[in-house]
Amino acid sequence: MKNVLFWGVVPFLLPQALYVRKTAPRSAPAAGPRTGSTGNGKQIRLLAVGDSIIAGVGATQLSKALVGRTAEAIASSLNCSVSWQAYGVSGYKSSHVLDQLVPELPDVAADFVIVSVGVNDITGLTTIRKWRQNLSLLLDRLRRHSPGSVIAVAGMPPMHRFPLLPQPLRATFGMRSRSFDEALRTLVGGRANAVHVPLDIEADPSKFAPDGYHPSEESYTEFGGHMADGLLGIRRR
Repeated sequence: MKNVLFWGVVPFLLPQALYVRKTAPRSAPAAGPRTGSTGNGKQIRLLAVGDSIIAGVGATQLSKALVGRTAEAIASSLNCSVSWQAYGVSGYKSSHVLDQLVPELPDVAADFVIVSVGVNDITGLTTIRKWRQNLSLLLDRLRRHSPGSVIAVAGMPPMHRFPLLPQPLRATFGMRSRSFDEALRTLVGGRANAVHVPLDIEADPSKFAPDGYHPSEESYTEFGGHMADGLLGIRRR
């Protein structure tokens, strides 16, 4: 029913969506190298793959974005050193991640993998069926790349709370993001050593970057802790 409703209202929302795309502020990815390390002791490898969340849009440095904050939380919990690498591009849909980023991944397998993909599929009007197929392929390829890893997939963000989006576009994309998240949760739940980690940003301007669309550094810190908890929870089973 949600799917039918979404496609029924899309034609009426296109003018508003095109206006937002034309006038929305463009935020740059986080600065700094896409590799880093934190902590001391035994080395753990963390690989991050995906869209603008992995690219750190909304943070000043990747060390203060999702990949860096997840690494810090893992290092603190395990009393180890975490070496991280981020392969993320703002605006990438699931098909772009598959075709453009996966072939670039380093040869060395990772112990932990975090993935963020889906928002650009929502705004780009990818069908849930196609997105599910792409995500399944992505997880298959990441598993082949790092057979012994634990993989955490970020849930869809609450687009119904994005300050940038006007109504009724905000509510419609919010409904769509919940549908994508349900599909994501089901897909990931059927895989070994993989976990869906919900992304629930509060309806508070401080939780968002100035663009009103991406997480703030405060939110990245919180979500990095949640991602680490998800990864370590699976690892301890």
